[in-house]
Amino acid sequence: MSTETLEFQAEARQLLQLMVHSIYSNKDIFLRELISNASDALDKLRLESLVDKDLDADTSDLHIAIEADREARTLTVRDNGIGMSREDVVRLIGTIAKSGTAEVLAKLREAKENAELIGQFGVGFYSTFMVADRVVLTTRKAGEAEGTRWESAGEGTYTIEAVADAPQGTSVTLHLKPEDSEDHLYDYTTEWKIREIVKRYSDFISWPIRMTTEKTGEDETVEYETQTLNSMKALWARPRKEVEQSEYNDFYRHISHDWSDPLETIHMKAEGTFEYEALLFIPSRAPFDLFMREGKRGPQLYVKRVFIMEDAEALLPDYLRFVKGVVDAHDLSLNISREILQQDRQIQAVRRRLVKKILSTVRDLQQNDNEKYQTFWREFGRAVKEGLINDTDNQGAILEILSAASTHAEEGVTTLADYVSRMKDGQQHIYYMTGESRSMIENSPHMEAFRAKGFEVLILTDPVDEVWVERVTEFDGKPLQSIAKGQVDLESEEEKEAAKPEQEQRKKDFAELLTWMTGALSENVKEVRLSSRLTTSAACIVGDENDVTPTLEKMYRAMGQDVPHVKRILELNPTHPLVTGLRTAIESGSKDAQKDTAELIYGMALLAEGGELSDPSRFTRLLADRLAATL
Repeated sequence: MSTETLEFQAEARQLLQLMVHSIYSNKDIFLRELISNASDALDKLRLESLVDKDLDADTSDLHIAIEADREARTLTVRDNGIGMSREDVVRLIGTIAKSGTAEVLAKLREAKENAELIGQFGVGFYSTFMVADRVVLTTRKAGEAEGTRWESAGEGTYTIEAVADAPQGTSVTLHLKPEDSEDHLYDYTTEWKIREIVKRYSDFISWPIRMTTEKTGEDETVEYETQTLNSMKALWARPRKEVEQSEYNDFYRHISHDWSDPLETIHMKAEGTFEYEALLFIPSRAPFDLFMREGKRGPQLYVKRVFIMEDAEALLPDYLRFVKGVVDAHDLSLNISREILQQDRQIQAVRRRLVKKILSTVRDLQQNDNEKYQTFWREFGRAVKEGLINDTDNQGAILEILSAASTHAEEGVTTLADYVSRMKDGQQHIYYMTGESRSMIENSPHMEAFRAKGFEVLILTDPVDEVWVERVTEFDGKPLQSIAKGQVDLESEEEKEAAKPEQEQRKKDFAELLTWMTGALSENVKEVRLSSRLTTSAACIVGDENDVTPTLEKMYRAMGQDVPHVKRILELNPTHPLVTGLRTAIESGSKDAQKDTAELIYGMALLAEGGELSDPSRFTRLLADRLAATL
């Protein structure tokens, strides 16, 4: 039969070269990845055979076989699972069929010692080239008559041909590198090394992993014995007290393709009208695709130990998409679809319980293991805050575990509860400000009075912060208040009473300036008023209590929504020389001559908050002319 030579996709070719010349210290993972792929293929065949009664496939003895030949230096991992068609082979092996490939390559190059990235990015098959000079894959899809053989030396091309006698399933044969090669660490044809890897990483695989071994009898004759290398115990079905954390860790690596240990393990069992077991894991680091729309999300779904689907999104909300694990339901149909799953009342009940358990687990970390909690929030806080927008039922629980940077400390984050515990006597609001960076917020004119009076302000710099603060009104009975919106009231009743005469006089003194300036800047602002939040800056721009922020306005437009432009309020510092000087000039009758000054004050206030000028060249010209006039 004819053999066709094809080129790898460009990114796959680069990835192959990384693998061939890899300096990963732990090359054992190649076998873990091959066994994991074989296990997936067996899961898929069992499900397909249960759903499609007419499928022509042998399911009588589903298993994984490992065959080692020390003389030929080959290692073969074989399964009799679902198999692949020729198109599947080209799509899955010849290319990297996913987005984010450039990021995969960049991170693999940056972290050559981080073997977890191999599995984490779903490129496990390519790891075979760390230990092999040549790889041969032979496969036949269940129900099809013809098989396919794929072969490559990892140098940019591969050959593919049809084969008539391929058994059902897939076999991958590695022609291992010479024992004296610089990449050689272990002889992967030795029985002890294969047993060690299987025991460490694949003991819980639900299919038997078999290997035929040699042993010498009493009369020096060689005998052959086929042994099962793994225990095949479903961890989620065993009582927690009978499972070692190391077993949980290994299972987590198997389902997540992450090399790190999980941050936290959640083992649940529900009995009653709807029974299920759940084994969930909170990772210790965020996956690379956490904020990619195409990223996989949701735990694996089983029904009575039968694998149903890989990513059951209906079981967890999107803001908990980083949680990995297994849910094994007892009373669902084996051929349940994703669409039916979304509408199933029992599944929705499971979802509610899983969410509450995950959030309460994080709450326990917050109270009892601050180091783990800090890791969790650093890696996943940005995603969790999405739940404040989409999950009103659990909004309170999410607020309890929320943390944010604060003016209370230069580094680290604080919880809302800790903020409330530090509130000054008489303080009614939890103050916050959103912005692009901490430095921009800390140097904002809006912060001046709060800093002067010692009021703590939360510093919110994630894009999602702009949205959730619009939905959340309070925490622990304390209203949330943006320091860049509405009026600011930081004075005690005694201070207000004492300052009342002075404030009344200022209103009269500045009335003409404020009226004139509101008219002069009417295209940009809806009001000019005196400020109680400024101590050193001349002016700042604030929004009304219920106005959309400029950043949120920009975000909506980027999403294609037609949002009307919101005019805001310019506040002036009545004690600043620039403002008092402008007041004097206006009162002396030179209003037309001072329009440029009003425009400059507005532009400076806009730049101080990180805004964008509508006409930067005009602003620069006005500023240059005004500076030149002072020389």
